[in-house]
Amino acid sequence: MKFINEKDILKVSLIILLFLNFNKVVAQEVSVNQDPKFEQLLNEKRKVNSSITINNRYKIQLFNGSSEESKKTLIQFKKENKSYDATIVFSTPLYKVWVGNFKTRIEAERNLAVLKKKYPNAILIKPNK
Repeated sequence: MKFINEKDILKVSLIILLFLNFNKVVAQEVSVNQDPKFEQLLNEKRKVNSSITINNRYKIQLFNGSSEESKKTLIQFKKENKSYDATIVFSTPLYKVWVGNFKTRIEAERNLAVLKKKYPNAILIKPNK
């Protein structure tokens, strides 16, 4: 029978201590110094974002359907009509392609008549107040 000598015990102890030290998780404390103007700017941006779809401008809806089809419609429309502002709006469960930013209903209806030739399903979107 073989006995364990002091050197082997010391080696095993050293290995166990090293293993335990490597497995310790060291947490770092992080502090962020944020400029108070940043929070003010962020609040202003939130106000602007919330008012984007709620305004007193008329829009024309060209398409209403899936994400891929709305992207294709938007790209095709932008290629053909560079003077119009166009975007995709998500309203559960459909994506909509909205065009224009018209001040008056008359202006929007004139543009609707032109766009209906290419997009027969186009409709006028009334402003939200």
